[in-house]
Amino acid sequence: MLTRRQLIIGTPATLLTTAIAGKAFAGTIGVNDAQAAQPAPAAGPFTLPPLGYAVDALEPHIDAQTMTIHHDRHHQTYVTNLNNAVATAPELKTRSVEDLVQNLASLPASVQTAVRNSGGGHLNHTMFWTSLKKGGGVPPSAELGRAITAAFGSFDALKTQLTNTATGVFGSGWAWLSLDPAGKLIVEPSPNQDNPITKGNTPLLGIDVWEHAYYLKYQNRRKDYVDAIFNVIDWDVVQQRFAAKK
Repeated sequence: MLTRRQLIIGTPATLLTTAIAGKAFAGTIGVNDAQAAQPAPAAGPFTLPPLGYAVDALEPHIDAQTMTIHHDRHHQTYVTNLNNAVATAPELKTRSVEDLVQNLASLPASVQTAVRNSGGGHLNHTMFWTSLKKGGGVPPSAELGRAITAAFGSFDALKTQLTNTATGVFGSGWAWLSLDPAGKLIVEPSPNQDNPITKGNTPLLGIDVWEHAYYLKYQNRRKDYVDAIFNVIDWDVVQQRFAAKK
């Protein structure tokens, strides 16, 4: 029986500006640029998990440079800032990130914002990396496939709803396939690094639509990125989360 932690898991950079004279945006910033602004990792209970695959494994859909910056820089920043936050409230150090994010309202007021932003960023990205794989995109079968058809009409209808939700997020955020407390599959957005567990839902799949997730390759073409990411979603992992919760 999977634990809730196993079920779920399996500071953004400055807004980047225009490409020069039609050249790809990727040519305007390198890994070293992002690394220079990276805070030193803080000692604490939370650590950056490995990707579990090579940074170029999801090419051509997600490029290696984006994966390197996104994982090694952005995600590490969330971990560092979360450790800094719990260092001011030592009673929180033994609690899981899922527990902290799920119970935000019960935390000391002095750390709630940091845990919401950086704890959410750590939780969301840890789940995100494990939701992707090379050769993904095969539609779910078995129990989850039937539940998707029952809830949305078809797998293609779910993809359309997820795409519309992801492209419709204003600014930065996520699009989620979740289970509500009644066990119903839903598609929902969240702003910034909010996670559905804070309001009692169980996330099964999250699509990151912060610009740092796609801008080097896709620039402002968010829909192209969302369309591409369906080629690397690991629906077997999503099925496992669904089966464990059901």
